[in-house]
Amino acid sequence: MTDLYTAVVADVLDTLGYRNQCLGPEVRALTDTGRVSGRVFTLRAEAVIEEADEPYKLEMAAVEAAQEGDVLLVDAGHDRTCGFWGELLTTACLAKGIRGIVMTACTRDLWALSEVSFSVFGIGSAPADSKGRLDVVEIGGVIEIDGVSARTGDLILGDQDGVVIIPQEIADEAISLAHAKIAAENTVRDELATGIPISEVFRKHGIL
Repeated sequence: MTDLYTAVVADVLDTLGYRNQCLGPEVRALTDTGRVSGRVFTLRAEAVIEEADEPYKLEMAAVEAAQEGDVLLVDAGHDRTCGFWGELLTTACLAKGIRGIVMTACTRDLWALSEVSFSVFGIGSAPADSKGRLDVVEIGGVIEIDGVSARTGDLILGDQDGVVIIPQEIADEAISLAHAKIAAENTVRDELATGIPISEVFRKHGIL
C-alpha cells in the first residue's frame, strides 16, 4: 500500500458502500515521515486519576504482541492530558518492525522521534507522563474512533490528508480498485495539462 494515498482509497471505499472510514482531521502526522501503512493492531485507553498497580502493563503487552508490519491504532478518547507515546516505546517497536502508531492521544519526546523512521499520528504533543493519567484497558478488540469501527487485522493508511481504515474483508478489492483509479487519474492529469477543458475531461472519464 505504500504507493497509495488516502484520498483515492477513501474514494474507492465510497464506491464500495463504506462511506465512513476516515478518522477525524484532528488525527494527523506528528513526525516527519508523514505516512504510515500496515495492518491494524488495536488498543483502547481510558483516562485515570491514579497510578495503576502495574503501570503500562497492557501498553507493553501490545508492543510485544504486535507483529512486523503492524500499526498500533489507539482509541484514547481524544485525551490531551499527557504524552501517551514516547521515545522508548518507539525504540521497542522499531526493533520488532512495527511501522507506526495512530492514536487519539498526544505524544511526547518529539525531539527524538523526529530522528527515527517511525510514524506517529496523533492529536498533539504534551510533556506529562501517561502514568496516572491515561491507561490501556484493552488490546486486540474492536474499537471505534470518530465513528469509524476498526479491528485488529484491518488495514490502515495515513498521509498528509489524514487516516483511512480499510476493513479486512474488502481489503484486496479496495487496493486493486485504488491502483486502477490512480492509473485513471494519471490519464486525467495528463489530458488536463494539455489544456483540454476540465468539463470535457470529466465527461470522458468521470473523475475529478
